Amino acid sequence: MTTTGEQTGTQAGGALRAVPQTARRTARPPADDALVTALATAAAAAARRSLGGDRQERVADPAAPTVPAATTVLADRPDGTVVRVGAVVAKAHAPGTDAAALAVRIAVAAHPLLRGILLAPLPAAAGHADTSAVPGRPVTAWPYGVPVDRHDPAAAPWAEAAVLLARLHTVPQGALPGPLPPMRGPAKAALAVARLRGVADSAAARTVRRAWRRLPAWARDEAPYPGPAPAALCHGDLHLGQLVRHPARDGDWLLIDVDDLGTGPAAWDLARPAMWFAAGLLAPEAWARFLAAYRAAGGPAVPETGDPWAQLDVPARALAVQTAAIGVAKAARDGRDLDEAESELVATCARIAQLEPTSRR
Repeated sequence: MTTTGEQTGTQAGGALRAVPQTARRTARPPADDALVTALATAAAAAARRSLGGDRQERVADPAAPTVPAATTVLADRPDGTVVRVGAVVAKAHAPGTDAAALAVRIAVAAHPLLRGILLAPLPAAAGHADTSAVPGRPVTAWPYGVPVDRHDPAAAPWAEAAVLLARLHTVPQGALPGPLPPMRGPAKAALAVARLRGVADSAAARTVRRAWRRLPAWARDEAPYPGPAPAALCHGDLHLGQLVRHPARDGDWLLIDVDDLGTGPAAWDLARPAMWFAAGLLAPEAWARFLAAYRAAGGPAVPETGDPWAQLDVPARALAVQTAAIGVAKAARDGRDLDEAESELVATCARIAQLEPTSRR
């Protein structure tokens, strides 16, 4: 498993062009050496425990964690640190992660009904997380998958992502391990807006907060989802960084990162590309491919034909506010102006703030 983080970008080549972090943000401090070493050790140990697994899922050299060149930090954010050692990665989940809910999510990812949809954990890790490798943070182990190429936006797998979502949304929940936790999309949106309290006040931050107040309570994680659509099994945080090819290079596309997996409105998983399209950050033809592929695969989030926005409107607004809040907070932290994509998202929030408060859907 790997991850490239939440994406913002500008339109290019009929798809979304993710702006490289190094091109528009100041460098972050390197990941903590002790954490990286612990995760590298956990990855190698998990590979050795996966007896009988695919040879590609093993680490050939048990001493690899001691070799810096063999250890790669794929992600290091407050919500998770991911380290690769050979063909295996280990993820330290966020402090305070609900261990019981995470265990269910891991077990769901390992379930046969999710084969070909979600990347499965290494066999030895299925159904549980290591709570001893990193104090206070559960650790899970996964096979490495090749992520989307940020430098080839025309090849972005929008249609493949849509088909995976449609299949995920139609998995029979009663056949899965449980109890299934709620999808964490609204909770993540609320956390993103809360981050604005830690930065200096600004016109952009005020605009984001005004837009947030126009959303219904369920989208702000202040009330349960009221319907009318039935709850489906949702990914909860769909973006292009959540897809990998596995086996590496030649395998099929699979969804990764189960931290937000759970039950909720299926439309939430379509909301980020819908929001990008509405904000002018995703080309119309890319959005059309995504929506058509989802419908053709029997996805339940939107009607088979006609206008999808009755279902997508509230989730797309929520994702616009969430993504704008993240951008405003990062810009303030880095002491820089908003970049082009962040400015577009704040402008989208300004339009949302002018709308009447939404009380349903």
